[in-house]
Amino acid sequence: MGSQRPILRQNIQRLFDEAANTDLAPGIVSLIESRATHAQLRELPVERILPNPAQPRLSYEEDSLTELADSIREHGVLQPILVRPVGAKFELVAGERRWRASRMAERVSIPAIVVDFDEQTALEVSIIENLQREDVSPLEEATMYRKMTDLGYSVRQLAQKIGKDKGYVENRLRLADAPPEIRELVSLRRDTLSHAYELMRIDDERTRRRLAKKVAAGELTLAKLRALTGVPADGDADSGAKPVRRRAKTVAGTFAAAKAADDALMNTRGRLADSIDDLVDLLRQPDVIHQIPDTNRDNLAKHLTITKLKLENAIAIIRATREE
Repeated sequence: MGSQRPILRQNIQRLFDEAANTDLAPGIVSLIESRATHAQLRELPVERILPNPAQPRLSYEEDSLTELADSIREHGVLQPILVRPVGAKFELVAGERRWRASRMAERVSIPAIVVDFDEQTALEVSIIENLQREDVSPLEEATMYRKMTDLGYSVRQLAQKIGKDKGYVENRLRLADAPPEIRELVSLRRDTLSHAYELMRIDDERTRRRLAKKVAAGELTLAKLRALTGVPADGDADSGAKPVRRRAKTVAGTFAAAKAADDALMNTRGRLADSIDDLVDLLRQPDVIHQIPDTNRDNLAKHLTITKLKLENAIAIIRATREE
């Protein structure tokens, strides 16, 4: 088989060149080239195609499918689907929306690239193909990432495969393993993704459920939730980036250098004062302070104490510099 592999790879490349309208990404084509044992472009009866039992997509928007079906009635199926033979029938690997819409449009046949490969490769191709869709929900995305790691992909390999940041993938994997109430929240409201990551910081199940209900009802903003979990207001749980710890820099050097830095220092002072005022106003609200669990309240108090010590250190630096 080793000696036949280059020839097979050339044939598969030629096949995908002929099917110029295929929307399969180069990474998927490369995966097929390295593992397939046979491939051909055919027109298949729609009724002989079976849905993928391991399909990673959880749902399809009915309106979107109807629009696609209308387009197929008028123009036909422009992009071939990808299938693999299973007995006398064919199992979908990629292109399930086109297949579903073709059935809605009462098409008799559909263009398909028929490829021979094993179940694991079929699942990998299906997942990678779906991850490239813009309409994939965060929860579906998280489930697909978990399936890929179950197949043996490391987080770094997965990030490289789909072109995402490693931290982004790690956060989605956290969502895949999140408690039911958080997964339900994200499935109902995509705009609560950052809230979900904050809720995962809360260990107490009852508190987490109560706050998740408030978020779902629109009664708890992200800023208030972060105050409850002791996270700075400018943190971004979904970015995948770790908070940067900044070291305080002493104001040293000549009078000219100090003057040049004066505007930056004044702007920083203004932002600091505004942030402290916002925090105090937030903590003075009874509905906020009473929702903070004891553990998080203690952690917040410790954080503020450390901040106080840092401020005192900054004051000492400024005074020492002035004496010099």
